[in-house]
Amino acid sequence: MSDQPSTIGFVGLGTMGTPMCRRLAGAGYRVHAFDLVPERVETVVEAGAVAESSAAAAAAVADLFLTSLPRPHHVEAVMRGSALAALRPGSLWVDLSTNRKGLVQALASEAPAGVGVVDAPVTGAVDGARNGRLTVFAGGDPNDVSRARPVLERLGSVIDCGPLGTGNVVKLVTNQLWFIHAAALGEGFAVGSQHGVDVVVLWDAMKQSVADSFVVRHDAPSIFAGHYDPSFSLDLCLKDLELVSELAASVQAGLPMTDAAHGAFAVAAERYGTGAGELHVTRRIEDDAGLSFQMAGDWTPPWEQ
Repeated sequence: MSDQPSTIGFVGLGTMGTPMCRRLAGAGYRVHAFDLVPERVETVVEAGAVAESSAAAAAAVADLFLTSLPRPHHVEAVMRGSALAALRPGSLWVDLSTNRKGLVQALASEAPAGVGVVDAPVTGAVDGARNGRLTVFAGGDPNDVSRARPVLERLGSVIDCGPLGTGNVVKLVTNQLWFIHAAALGEGFAVGSQHGVDVVVLWDAMKQSVADSFVVRHDAPSIFAGHYDPSFSLDLCLKDLELVSELAASVQAGLPMTDAAHGAFAVAAERYGTGAGELHVTRRIEDDAGLSFQMAGDWTPPWEQ
């Protein structure tokens, strides 16, 4: 088998998986795709992928097998259910999901002889997935990461994080700070608005000061538009925050900012439902304070950019 993967198996065609799969198929790779929702498979077939009847079927033909699934238990069900055993010696499994470090390591220990494993969760939202501007956090044996790199670089920039499992640690730390920033952004808008400063003025000031961040630039327009970014649900925020809490438990110090963010997202989910968009963590502040950060403007949703 060539060191450079030519045939890709792809399982998990959700909000992030579909644009990633379409991008790889459009780049000329032979992509064999599966999802439990047939309509999602049809979408990637339109981009040149081949439909498979099961996750195991996609794994069996793959030099490089990619999974992009919502939760650790979904990854476990797919891999222990059939896909892991179907992988051929010399092939490589790369998990793009935000996962539990210990689970990835356990599954790697159960893989058939000669199968490499890399954990490579991604960040950069739906627009990053569509446009190849994701950041990929890769953990694993350097040779395995090197083999996966040409494919992963079609999705965005790749950061070598260290041994297997560290990709997910890095991803969860970045999400830890993302959620803290998202909760804090609404608090900043609330204080400024309450004292007569236009929200756009506040936003411009944030972008040109020490307050600047990806969250400020990427997420604020979803608040202004009033849709609060339904492409990433409060349920997924809480899932990631729970995984962060598992990692944080071994830190011998209090992490009050992380705890506060977890609490803020839990309150938003209780009020608006777990399926509501992530930035309802800000809407809760608007509603409680009797403020509105919404405004007229051409606020193109991130997933359409």
